[in-house]
Amino acid sequence: MKRLLMLSLALTATAQAATTITIATVNNPDMVTMQKLSGEFTKKYPDITTKWVVLPENELRQKVTLDVASGAGSFDVATVGAYEVPIWAKNGWLDPLTPMFAKNADIAKSYNLDDVIPGVRAALTVNKNLYAVPFYAESSMTYYNKDLFKAAGLTMPQNPTWSQIQGFAAKVHNPSKGVYGICLRGLPGWGENMAVFSTVMNTFGGRWYDNDWKAQLDSPAWKNAMTFYVDTIKKYGPPGATGNGFTENLTLMSQGKCGMWVDATVAAGLLSDPSASKVTKSIGFANAPTGPGTPKGNHWYWSWNLAIPKSTKKEDAAFKFITWATSQEYIALVAKEKGTWAAVPPGTRTSTYSNPNYKKAAGAFSGLVQSAINSADVNNATKDPVPYAGIQYVAIPQFQALGTQVGQFLAGAISGQTTVDQALKQAQDAANKVAKEGGYQK
Repeated sequence: MKRLLMLSLALTATAQAATTITIATVNNPDMVTMQKLSGEFTKKYPDITTKWVVLPENELRQKVTLDVASGAGSFDVATVGAYEVPIWAKNGWLDPLTPMFAKNADIAKSYNLDDVIPGVRAALTVNKNLYAVPFYAESSMTYYNKDLFKAAGLTMPQNPTWSQIQGFAAKVHNPSKGVYGICLRGLPGWGENMAVFSTVMNTFGGRWYDNDWKAQLDSPAWKNAMTFYVDTIKKYGPPGATGNGFTENLTLMSQGKCGMWVDATVAAGLLSDPSASKVTKSIGFANAPTGPGTPKGNHWYWSWNLAIPKSTKKEDAAFKFITWATSQEYIALVAKEKGTWAAVPPGTRTSTYSNPNYKKAAGAFSGLVQSAINSADVNNATKDPVPYAGIQYVAIPQFQALGTQVGQFLAGAISGQTTVDQALKQAQDAANKVAKEGGYQK
């Protein structure tokens, strides 16, 4: 009898240890760190093991969207953007987290949802239910190499214009020495080149649609913005720019090959991390540039979040993981692992910005980042009125495909396969088609 009892206990322990959750995430450096530190999660929860699917941003979106939409159940935790969360929640593709917090009082107490920055939390809430927790939140800003600027006799203003940025790029550009005036995203994708370009378009006075959902991509503002973006990359960017997204430009900037880079604020900590960056002592920070049309929409709002697909059969284990990976405890763990608080996932918790250690390590950029995130207004990002929310995207389900399609047209103009006029004609037709087929145009 005793032997049978011991065997039963052993089988129970084995069954518990066999709980494996599959986590889908993007191959950004912060998520790579999350995977690396997941052993600490397993120490805390020995009955849960993790399996990882780490993919480039465009590929991740396609794979996860198809999986959750079809209910295939391949993933127990999905890394989901601020754009997707409200749409997927309304489609019934995600588990609501509010009931899980209510059911797990100990986790709720230690997690402290009130510490999550209100605007970030609100973006993940639909009908009073939280559907994801933020891994990091970001806006966009300007990075520049102070050593290169000093050598060229340049001074970066706190609030640069795109015209100034182009002028600086011309003076810093020195490809014979492996230095390029500016690195900007050329890789096609609604979350890649279109994220940066849309902020340029906003500040040139453009918009995707007017209030009647008629496409505006053939407007002078769009033409001026795209001409500017294409010319700047062609003249002062690195070769092969249409292959460069966030990750590739981060590598170039961290190696000292870019005079400037306009991109996500999350890179501030990565560029300040001595283990990953050669320019920690020469990196400078400024606000995202503004264009000639309006200061509105010059910097985006985004967050990468962890959500639980409705199709999972392992809700409890998945909930334990997402609350661990977005907790104050995890943020402190990253600081310890990296040896600097500047490298922690930013933009999610008030306690991070009030932490003396973070203030000391990230003082050069933390105020700019917090201000950019707090001032990014998804409901007021264009010169003229629009019927949609979003700064670097249009918050409709069809935009994922439309934005990527327009990103391909933009990349074609950058590579010289088409002209700007041809790209805009194609983009205008695609945008109108989406509005008509989606029932937005009357």
